Amino acid sequence: MKKYILSALLLIVLSISAKAQFSLGIKGGVNYSNINSDNLKSSSVAGYQAGLFARIGGGLYLQPEVYLSSTGGEFNSNGNTYSGKVTFTNLNIPILLGLRFGPKNLNLRVMAGPIFTSVLSQNENFSNGFSTAYNTSTVGYQAGGGIDLGPITADLRYQGGFNNINDYSNQKQNLWALSIGIKIL
Repeated sequence: MKKYILSALLLIVLSISAKAQFSLGIKGGVNYSNINSDNLKSSSVAGYQAGLFARIGGGLYLQPEVYLSSTGGEFNSNGNTYSGKVTFTNLNIPILLGLRFGPKNLNLRVMAGPIFTSVLSQNENFSNGFSTAYNTSTVGYQAGGGIDLGPITADLRYQGGFNNINDYSNQKQNLWALSIGIKIL
């Protein structure tokens, strides 16, 4: 995980030193996450996200981010023999490549890229003595769009997982996230 943070910081420093177009901002928002499984019914859980982003470049840009989030899901067995709810507090590091359209103070954006997630803590509640072990890190992808109105930025993204968060029951987490941010540099 330290390698990912150092890599993101290195990208920011190199871009500043190259005098590229650069902005730094804070962001926060909500997400609706779900844990999908082959043999369980699932439902969404609302969560939050808050952190920092950098945007490097002009029409084509790189956007590394680092933020905390709360995600999870609720699920039931098909015969309702057991049920559970699990929530995670995560450190997320997406590295997005984007394309910007429109004038500087009002533009639309599309972006996509990988996301590295490290689970900082988890809270689980299962019925009937059921328990399972969740992975402490995952790799996934994000894709979405956004709009910039002067220093204000808003994004809507989908996030999916490349690997399982639980190998035993083939569970993968996906989510929709809506965030608002402000550029401070």
